[in-house]
Amino acid sequence: MSTRIAFLKGHGTENDFVIVPDPENALDLPPAAVAALCDRRAGLGGDGLLHVVRSAAHPEARGMAAEAEWFMDYRNGDGSVAEMCGNGVRVFARYLQHAGHVTEGDLAVATRGGVKTVHIAKNGDVTVGMGRALLPAGDVEVSVGEREWPARNVNMGNPHAVAFVADLAHAGDLYAPPSHAPAGAYPDGVNVEFVVDRGPRYVAMRVHERGSGETRSCGTGACAVAVATARRDGLDPAATGIPATYTVDVPGGTLVITERPDGEIEMTGPAVIVAEGEFDSAWLEGVLA
Repeated sequence: MSTRIAFLKGHGTENDFVIVPDPENALDLPPAAVAALCDRRAGLGGDGLLHVVRSAAHPEARGMAAEAEWFMDYRNGDGSVAEMCGNGVRVFARYLQHAGHVTEGDLAVATRGGVKTVHIAKNGDVTVGMGRALLPAGDVEVSVGEREWPARNVNMGNPHAVAFVADLAHAGDLYAPPSHAPAGAYPDGVNVEFVVDRGPRYVAMRVHERGSGETRSCGTGACAVAVATARRDGLDPAATGIPATYTVDVPGGTLVITERPDGEIEMTGPAVIVAEGEFDSAWLEGVLA
């Protein structure tokens, strides 16, 4: 017997997501089901899927339920599980507002990367406290074709390699993951950002997201880029006591990233719900058969 399952579509700087509300964690969403839903030709289409669950109802989030009512069970477009997605958190918060669960102001969202603080502004922008960046020691290189670049290893709850390039076109088509070395630097894969300067504290980037390919935007990637650029520029807010703010252009829009002296990184940008509807569980079962 088939059932109708509610979904929405949303995006943050054109990093787009299938949103599946499931407060009591009643739906079974194995990797193949997520990949089918995110398929842009045979499914609903998205860079990833936001499974909206009450923290108390999810085994991975129960320990965070006292701090955050809602858990963002995020999946990459290929169905794999990811620790965090910065644009996803903004869209997740926008969905909670759209559904009447929260209003403008502050809220907390549980993720596999910990509890994130969120502020929904009256002008529509959403600011997410992204936590602190870790800068693992050791040299890293990334390569596309015959080109190689040194990269900065930045961890935002998920791994990033940030490479400064002369031209964003040098990153190629980014259909396949760029190569990296040493191989042991990223045992679970890596998000790779290619960055060019646009002006003072103003850069542009392209990104290959682990498990999704090139996307129009990556929130944790933009944060990693801002931190890597600040260190390249000799800026460390923890040492100076002065916040460092960078504007980061992504193919899908613009994000503003601030690293505070206490190490917390804040990301501000838009989040939009574009559609909502239902899909038939029988269709999904047929795809998975």
